[in-house]
Amino acid sequence: MLKIRLKKLGRKKKPFYRIVLMENLSKRDGKSILELGYYDPITKLVNFDKVTLFKYLNFGAYPTARVRHLILKSIKET
Repeated sequence: MLKIRLKKLGRKKKPFYRIVLMENLSKRDGKSILELGYYDPITKLVNFDKVTLFKYLNFGAYPTARVRHLILKSIKET
């Protein structure tokens, strides 16, 4: 099963996340199938490829709760 979730990057006390498509059994920072965007929690910046993201959502990929929240928040702002 495919999941759309956050992959942690950055360094100590300066987190940065990529929004990625992964198998649900993969580790948090494991190999991803596709990078869809990024999220910076310090500046509250969210950016992702909407066409590709919605394509994989239609194919049956499940977003995690946090990614779902970021997607809905981003859609409401635009």
